[in-house]
Amino acid sequence: MRTYFPSNTEVSRQWHLIDAQGLVLGRLATEVATLLRGKHKAMFTPHLDTGDHVIVINTSQIVLTSDKAQKKIYYRHSGYPGGLREKTFSDLLQSESDEVVRRAVKGMLPKGPLGRQMLKKLKVYSGPTHPHAAQLPKQLDLASAQRIS
Repeated sequence: MRTYFPSNTEVSRQWHLIDAQGLVLGRLATEVATLLRGKHKAMFTPHLDTGDHVIVINTSQIVLTSDKAQKKIYYRHSGYPGGLREKTFSDLLQSESDEVVRRAVKGMLPKGPLGRQMLKKLKVYSGPTHPHAAQLPKQLDLASAQRIS
């Protein structure tokens, strides 16, 4: 018996819409990474991109547990001496809320060309509107246990 490996032409991609209002960042990121990677499908293969497209809206209303909003720091470096810049989660959430989700999901995807290809299927928006209505995305309701009231 031979092992079945799907080809790129056999992969069918769906669109998923996730409302991030009140969701915890890490729990949301794991669900999104699973959908992007395709691990929810029976035809999952680690070396192929079998995942779906994901749209995340309302990222400006994402939360962290405890007091991590002030303690969590995001770093970036310009490449020049003294070029290290840092922002806290709350500052980054106010200025670029979509970047918070994108960074969290990127860290959970494979490194290299395959991970970059998967990340291109992620669409993140800070507000409730998005321009992908023509794709008829399926609304996903993540468990209510993940929401913090």
